[in-house]
Amino acid sequence: MTTPPRILSIAGSDSSGGAGIQADIKTIAMMGGYAMTAITAVTAQNTMGVTMVEALTPAMVAAQIDACLSDIGADAVKIGMLGSPEIAAVVAERLERQAIPVVFDPVMVATSGSVLADEATIAGFERLMALATLTTPNVPELAALGGAERMTERGISYLAKGGDAEGPVVEDRLVRPGMADIIWHSGRIETRHTHGTGCTLSSAIATGLGRGLPLGEAIAQGREFVRAALLAAPGFGAGHGPMGHQAVR
Repeated sequence: MTTPPRILSIAGSDSSGGAGIQADIKTIAMMGGYAMTAITAVTAQNTMGVTMVEALTPAMVAAQIDACLSDIGADAVKIGMLGSPEIAAVVAERLERQAIPVVFDPVMVATSGSVLADEATIAGFERLMALATLTTPNVPELAALGGAERMTERGISYLAKGGDAEGPVVEDRLVRPGMADIIWHSGRIETRHTHGTGCTLSSAIATGLGRGLPLGEAIAQGREFVRAALLAAPGFGAGHGPMGHQAVR
């Protein structure tokens, strides 16, 4: 029996279980990892949208991170919804001390369209992108971060996700400073049950990195997990429904 990779997810809670911390725990567990959490915010949401958000204090977020890292430790970290610029700053301060892979999903808007990060919080993403092994913006997030040109100026590695683009083929592009891009193409899975795809992919990649996989291989494995979970969606909810994490083997 091998020791599972220890993965710390720093993200918001989704009361309906499809995204956020809940999606991260399901993904990490199904991929054979050991999930730990530092919750940044509590949301009241379902497949139709977000009705209320309450951020935790930066001190509480920091205390959760410290509690996990000082005892169990971590082999990789996934960062999702942050809730406030102060939380973004305290997360960066804690992780700048660590020498482990970090996957940063720059969450700004929920699948339902609800805004989950204001301009001040987005401005606080700079330190996190600088320390992250990989940043995983979708199409609108990449635009909000200044596009491909600005990402190149930052000199960071990022995965430009194409799920929000139009067309029958989804293209995901890994861009790394001084290296050739790696591009994945897959046929689009037509479904409304896409709640939590970004959370799931980033935590799946973090789990792969925590296991010691090279970045490209961790992304490829994460993409396959997401596609399998999309195909296994249980059909819950009247809006953007959750995926079927429980069915992926």
